[in-house]
Amino acid sequence: MSTLLIVDDDKATRDGLALALRGTYTVLMAADADAALATLTSHEVDLVLTDLRMPGRDGLSLLRDIAMSHPGLPVILLSAYGSVESAVEAMKDGAYDFLTKPINLDHLELVVRRALRQKTLERQNASLRTQLAGQSALDRLIGSSDAMLRVRERIAQVAPTPATVLIQGPSGTGKELVARAIHALSPRAEKPFVAVHCAALTPSLLESELFGHVKGAFTGATENRKGRFELADGGTLFLDEISEIDLATQVKLLRVLETRTVEPVGSATPVPVNIRLVAATNRDLRAWTTEGKFREDLYFRLNVVDINLPPLRERQGDLPILCDAFVREFNPLLGRQILGLTPEAFDLLARYPWPGNVRELRNTIERMMVLATGDRLGVGDVPANIREGGTEARPSADAPRESSEAERIRKALTECSSRKAAAERLGIPLRTLYRRIKTYGLEDV
Repeated sequence: MSTLLIVDDDKATRDGLALALRGTYTVLMAADADAALATLTSHEVDLVLTDLRMPGRDGLSLLRDIAMSHPGLPVILLSAYGSVESAVEAMKDGAYDFLTKPINLDHLELVVRRALRQKTLERQNASLRTQLAGQSALDRLIGSSDAMLRVRERIAQVAPTPATVLIQGPSGTGKELVARAIHALSPRAEKPFVAVHCAALTPSLLESELFGHVKGAFTGATENRKGRFELADGGTLFLDEISEIDLATQVKLLRVLETRTVEPVGSATPVPVNIRLVAATNRDLRAWTTEGKFREDLYFRLNVVDINLPPLRERQGDLPILCDAFVREFNPLLGRQILGLTPEAFDLLARYPWPGNVRELRNTIERMMVLATGDRLGVGDVPANIREGGTEARPSADAPRESSEAERIRKALTECSSRKAAAERLGIPLRTLYRRIKTYGLEDV
């Protein structure tokens, strides 16, 4: 049974409306706007009937408050002083309808039924949109290998909960896709999904981006600015490459997770936030804590539920499905009608180690389709670095992965005109290339 809230300073009017509607609906009553808002806080209400003129705040003021605090809750205004101007203002502010006293009870019941029916349809549509968005997000995680089936199963298990999630896997495996799928399948799906790529920001800039700042907090802070935590309020905050956050910022992040409040840079006033945190890293974060590069207490806060994405070389069975999916994706975007790959071309792709994982494969298929002259992608369409590097797909024990990766990066840096071009050839983000150049001591190449 739906619950109605009648708001009117005249007791006789409240009682009369309640008598007419009680039995069909559960009826609550309030004598003014403040009492009405208190009732909405403590009860689940499906529709509000409020008088326009009341002592203190009037019905229009109450309508605006309800629109802010309970978006989607239908409000019908009642007035003995009906005017076109009042009705127009009420409808602009989101009222479902505006009725003039004395109220025709049959007409009132009809309007109430319509409002409640519309609310039900809107809820059903919102639920359907959420389900479709969630399924679409899962569908983007292409693959039928056991590893990908386990990933999808874990997403379906964790998404409906508020648990913090840590996604681990090499660059290019789809960690942000997983984060977006978790959000799309969660109760927060209608709220913001805010992503922060931590490695792309300096420590001081990252702190301001995460927590916000107040005017005058530092040179150039000419106005108050909300951080990503506040922007994600009610939704999901995704921190990519979280292993790259400096230790000082890690301390502040831990405090936010413990208190569920943020303090903007330059302010000592905590701001409450309601977010679901999903973090990702391409490192072994547990080993990172052992080496003292990441706080152990923060690691345990983040690693409530973990999802591990395998590199593409460990899910070779998904390669045909991925190639087919990318060909279908790019055909309409590029205005092509490519039918697929020749067996010889696919064999070359299958022997390549894919250090950039799915991202590199996707970029490669797009490049091949742009330059292809026939209706199938053949050996001649396969980039030279893949034709030459295909034999590296199975590194031997005396040639560890790190060494072969360093050589591939060295080769790309030598042959390409810029580091951006080298990153594109390798299928990895430019910031990841810079980090690996530093790791392998390739700054002078």
